[in-house]
Amino acid sequence: MVEMTEAAAILHHATNQSLVLMDEIGRGTSTFDGMALAFAILRHLIDKNRSLTLFATHYFELTRLSHEYSELANVHLGAVEHNDRIVFMHAVEEGPANQSYGIQVAALAGIPSAVVRAARKQLREFEQRAAVDPLQPDLFAQDFPAEQAEASEPAPHPVVEHLGAIDPDSLTPREALDALYALKGLLK
Repeated sequence: MVEMTEAAAILHHATNQSLVLMDEIGRGTSTFDGMALAFAILRHLIDKNRSLTLFATHYFELTRLSHEYSELANVHLGAVEHNDRIVFMHAVEEGPANQSYGIQVAALAGIPSAVVRAARKQLREFEQRAAVDPLQPDLFAQDFPAEQAEASEPAPHPVVEHLGAIDPDSLTPREALDALYALKGLLK
């Protein structure tokens, strides 16, 4: 609650003259809730507050926002791995991080080695499962049927359907411009 109260205060009061530092917004809830909040808060900071913002997150998916906002830049701290250990280089590098080091950081923090090994094993299982079924199950549902989950998925937005039908390599410049206007029209 404290995290969201502080985020609310920032979103209500930050201006284009503010320096905003946000760290791991959404970490205290489910993955999808947290990620959705982080996306919405970051978009609001860019679109409405226009503050100079440092937004630290473990949600790799947020790095895609740099494709929507030219004023957004992804950076990460460099690190070097050796066996199962990590050394942080304390150097800011351009681009998003290419992986997470949560388990290595846990080991550095003194988490018992048996727990670290169990976490590595669990991570491999999660990664294998995600390759087959990439959607996170509802952590609060009990025996939520797969058929019901599929039925509750929203229909794709018309813009997504229209965009999927476009072959950009076969368009003339004029056709590309017409397609862009058609997409913009579908948003209204």
